[in-house]
Amino acid sequence: MASRRRNERPTGTGGSAGNGGPRLLDLPGARERRVATGGIELCVVELGDAERPTVVLVHGYPDSKEVWTQVAARLADQWHVVLYDVRGHGRSSAPKPLRGGFTLEKLTDDFLAVADAVSPDRPVHVVGHDWGSVQSWEFATVGRTKGRIASLTSMSGPSLDHFGHWIKRRVNRPTPRRVGQLLGQGAKSWYVYLLHTPVLPELAWRGPLGTLWPGILERLEKVPPGDYPTPSLPDDAAHGAWLYRDNVRARLRRPRADAYAHVPVQLITPTGDVFLSEQLYDELESWVPQLTRRALPAKHWVPRTRPDQLAAWIAEFVTTVEAAGESGAPIAARPQGAYAERFGGQLVLVTGAAGGIGRATALAFAAAGARVVAVDKDAEGAERTAEAARSAGAPEAWAEAVDVGDEQAMEKLASRVADEYGVVDVLVNNAGIGLSGPFLETTSEDWRNVLDVNLWGVIHGCRLFGRQMAERGQGGHIVNTASAAAFQPSRALPAYSTSKAAVLMLSECLRAELAEKSIGVSAICPGIVNTGITATARFVGADRTEEQRLRRRAGKLYGARNYPPEKVADAVLRAVVRNQAVVPVTPESHAVRFLSRVGPGVLRGVARLKPPL
Repeated sequence: MASRRRNERPTGTGGSAGNGGPRLLDLPGARERRVATGGIELCVVELGDAERPTVVLVHGYPDSKEVWTQVAARLADQWHVVLYDVRGHGRSSAPKPLRGGFTLEKLTDDFLAVADAVSPDRPVHVVGHDWGSVQSWEFATVGRTKGRIASLTSMSGPSLDHFGHWIKRRVNRPTPRRVGQLLGQGAKSWYVYLLHTPVLPELAWRGPLGTLWPGILERLEKVPPGDYPTPSLPDDAAHGAWLYRDNVRARLRRPRADAYAHVPVQLITPTGDVFLSEQLYDELESWVPQLTRRALPAKHWVPRTRPDQLAAWIAEFVTTVEAAGESGAPIAARPQGAYAERFGGQLVLVTGAAGGIGRATALAFAAAGARVVAVDKDAEGAERTAEAARSAGAPEAWAEAVDVGDEQAMEKLASRVADEYGVVDVLVNNAGIGLSGPFLETTSEDWRNVLDVNLWGVIHGCRLFGRQMAERGQGGHIVNTASAAAFQPSRALPAYSTSKAAVLMLSECLRAELAEKSIGVSAICPGIVNTGITATARFVGADRTEEQRLRRRAGKLYGARNYPPEKVADAVLRAVVRNQAVVPVTPESHAVRFLSRVGPGVLRGVARLKPPL
């Protein structure tokens, strides 16, 4: 197969498109061509080596192919990437008349024409967003596309046939839950009703809405500026209204009964999508024999706001499907469950990972399919955790030996992680040490030691890795391990409690600041958890013999309590998924937090009591 086909033309250069990166046609090796189909011409752009497997990116409404520019740029080094303007959009011509020119059958004809032109000898992998996903479901379920499509990655656009059956099941067998789902999706679909009205959508898009739309996307969806939306937006949106008029009512009334996917499907669900309910996909397994689910904490326009994660998931899925096709084996099983949908393939860094809560957290993320960086001052312990993480399900795991209280060492770590593994998606600042004893016997050196790890370690992690998340501009999450001691004063733990209270307040402040950058921050506040912290805790004012005795007694108390660190790890993952602000863990932590709000005087009285140790 020739790497340069007829009707292609290399593109020239035209400069940058602002903060959103280069224009599509300015990407290295970009080439444009025209494909004739059904009396119209489609504008097609190709990137990458045409001898490699082909990935076709299909845009939605009211977009053009440029919505995919950032994702395409990230995929082109590995795949032959193809983008095209759907009929009536961008630089593709529009059917005449418009009515009846946008049916799913005609859109399927267009896809087959593009596939035959760019990859005549092998099936293509299709990725669709919004209406690009809606039509791609048609490609993946009709018989005439068999052998031309290898896989489907769908986001923010259901099959109209599946949607029609979803509605019928809820209408025919209503329950309070099902009625609620219908009403919820009905409210989210307000724009569909408007697009069915005659003339008004065209007037709005060619009038004020077309002018205001880029600013609306930037404010509400945090879509960065760049080569999207294109100047053709008003006409694209006016033409695209016929996607809804030609298809929605007809398919929802009479959905196909044979709409089964004949290819593996990856479903990526933006959990903050204001147009589509996650419950739309509840019964998808009955239609898709080979289904991989992903969840992304983002709004609707993920091709522009989360290109790194999308490109990574698309590349992983296509690689898996290609490998299965070559071997003839079924697609390899991935970790399952809600956490796997959310964290699969993401990069998670955990400090204090050699043991206790840190190790349990690293292994929990690994079991969810995340890539893990285990950081600890104990190099051998970090390596053991990394090895266990790989066994638990992490596709990759690495160990890093670093003292989190050493600012320069943390700066080197942050730089090394970004260069070798990428920008961290989830940061867990968990490293901590224990210190017990009266304030007047706690030396300045004792204070420095506990604050260096418990507070400054958190500050260094948040500042260095949080900045990388913010500069990437694609969200993320920071988890800081505080303690129930953050809520409760104690005569026995003045330094430790102070450090943890500071971590709690730092987390609250960061949460407020980083929210506008789609970075969540959670403070985890465990109580008495059966970890090894008591074995290394310092007891000020005690000689070595007495300190060892106190450590043994504290260890027996924690062991008798026997609250496992795995439960704290589960709370960490749940906090990230739910974007929780403050998470008490263990009954005593919930109790002291409650009392700190409604009865602080009680806690002050308890604080005066001498501890049993």
